[in-house]
Amino acid sequence: MRVCRGAVACAALMLLSTAAALRSDPIRPSTSGAPKLRASADAAHANATFRSKEEAFAWAKKDHRRLLHVVYRVGDIDRTIKFHTECLGMKLLRKRDIPEEKYTNAFLGYGREDAHFVVELTYNYGVDKYDIGAGFGHFGIATDDVAKTVEIIRAKGGKVTGEYGTVKGGKTVIAFTEDPDGYKFEILERPGTREPLCQVMLRVGDLDRSISFYEKAYGMELLRKRDNPRNKYTVAVMGYGPEDRNAVLELTYKYGIAKYDKGKAYGQMR
Repeated sequence: MRVCRGAVACAALMLLSTAAALRSDPIRPSTSGAPKLRASADAAHANATFRSKEEAFAWAKKDHRRLLHVVYRVGDIDRTIKFHTECLGMKLLRKRDIPEEKYTNAFLGYGREDAHFVVELTYNYGVDKYDIGAGFGHFGIATDDVAKTVEIIRAKGGKVTGEYGTVKGGKTVIAFTEDPDGYKFEILERPGTREPLCQVMLRVGDLDRSISFYEKAYGMELLRKRDNPRNKYTVAVMGYGPEDRNAVLELTYKYGIAKYDKGKAYGQMR
């Protein structure tokens, strides 16, 4: 069986770091509310072929992929940009308005898009509020000093929803804040990190099935897995490289919960 590399990449790979292969598409109001993951294929390899799916997946694991963007919808893009830049210290990398399709995008992060994981905000004309749902957990922001970051957030008028302290069942110092739309951000004390926008947490109803999906469909590695019986949850961290150098996906399973309302706000990862 011959499998087209381009087809397999689009279906099975999440992201490539080759900038020429990327295309930013609008996120429009969702009818199903289901979170999505998109793949971008390297155009230079589009004509190559594989003899089997196994060969295609083997190629995927040799590829230098990384998470590029996390996309979510907001009701007031300028208000959200202000929160990200003033409270979280991100930079506005670019902004574009597409009036013919009635949406506006803004890209924010801690460095250039070709080297860092960034947030892509989408404002759809006339929609000022979204249901976040329970499936989306939080974004992770790594910082040298959590206490100092919390002070800055408060000074800039941000909302601190969880005071800094040690994470349950662990040693990492964390705190929580919310943006104006109610999206949660976990602030983690991780000095000297290369990737400050370090994680996206999603809740899942079947952890092993989810791990298998991200491994087989997107070529991610299971970086670590931790069960916490005392607090009745299990966490799996997945990605394309070490946590101290790359943004990762954190999957959380809470005992006894098999399904979550996905809402209509969280868009996708690229």
